[in-house]
Amino acid sequence: MTLINDARTNKKNVLIESAAADENLSQDFIRLGIADGSIVIPKNVNRKLKTIIGVGRGLRTKVNANIGTSPDHIDIKEEIAKLNIAVKAGADAVMDLSTGGNLREIRKEILDISPVQVGTVPIYEAACRTVNKKKKLSEIDGELLFEVIEEQCEQGVDFITVHCGITKASVEILNRQGRLAGVVSRGGSFLVKTINASGKENPLYEQYDRLLEIAKKYDVTLSLGDGFRPGCIFDASDGAQLAELSILGELVLRARKADVQTMIEGPGHVPLNQIQANVELAKRLGHNAPLYFLGPLVTDIAPGYDHITSAIGGALAASYGVDFICYVTPAEHLRLPDMSDVYEGVISARIAAHAADIVKGVKGAKERDDEMSKWRKARDWKKQQELSIDPEKFARERAKLPPKQEDVCTMCGEFCAMKD
Repeated sequence: MTLINDARTNKKNVLIESAAADENLSQDFIRLGIADGSIVIPKNVNRKLKTIIGVGRGLRTKVNANIGTSPDHIDIKEEIAKLNIAVKAGADAVMDLSTGGNLREIRKEILDISPVQVGTVPIYEAACRTVNKKKKLSEIDGELLFEVIEEQCEQGVDFITVHCGITKASVEILNRQGRLAGVVSRGGSFLVKTINASGKENPLYEQYDRLLEIAKKYDVTLSLGDGFRPGCIFDASDGAQLAELSILGELVLRARKADVQTMIEGPGHVPLNQIQANVELAKRLGHNAPLYFLGPLVTDIAPGYDHITSAIGGALAASYGVDFICYVTPAEHLRLPDMSDVYEGVISARIAAHAADIVKGVKGAKERDDEMSKWRKARDWKKQQELSIDPEKFARERAKLPPKQEDVCTMCGEFCAMKD
């Protein structure tokens, strides 16, 4: 039995209870959302977790942090440190995107240690195994891909990104129209290469029922990946992106019929004036499935500051209905992020998420800001620190003040407008 089945039959389920308590909402609200597919709780039946979060309509906007090795930098201790600092900064989930080293062992350590839900992109491991066999990326085998998916789900992964909307038909649209930045999704690019080289259909689409059987077996949430997400604002909202999205909407309905939870992933680079339309279209075509967006980044010219460009887009996107934001770090487009980048990325995404929650009327969001304003007026620095999104930074900045400035800050000093 899956969580969706329990929700539809009104059966008692600790995941529903935990998510309701976390959101300070009724269990009936969570149950109805899971039953109609507008809320998901990613949680593998083989995994023990104390912290359970829901993602979807009416809930707090959640934040994911990506971690993982690369072929050029393999240090599991460092990735565990990144996991810990992401959680410390307030990440609600992490994804292991490792492509270097012993991927199964790396994933096991992350699953064993992580106190939050963990996601993966199985085609990354399939690609690594293919290359290790001295084959081309275009030769990724469907049977190998399903073998990896089964192994990762059995191991305890809570949600997986699967690029099921890249099909022969959608690739033809991409090939005809062209793009400035091409396909920037790694998983998407692997499948495009395979389809173009072989002429065969994407196995994730062709054998979607098989994928649903595996997901149902372990109650793993499918995050239907945006393999054609735009990698620059020039490519935003193009035919390939929308063709994939339309396919994903159909697959959402098939998953719900099979009692499998699904999310839809959204675009990476979108100009400000297209964000609302992208969100509304994704909600409509996706039948109100939870939306998981990378940013979006609203300009392409700020490498080193893309945690800011994505926070701008993420705040807007979430205010229009996005439910889950994948962080972007200052290292985006430049290098593998370090621990400092991870921390800044999570904090930036959390600021965006909270700003959106105020707009969406999420319970407790505006109240927290009002409470902060009350203590700011009272110049109660301790209370302000407790309410701050980054209490440690608040404390560090206040510690820089000379003792005589304890009552005010050095911006206005004795001329403090807040002081009666």
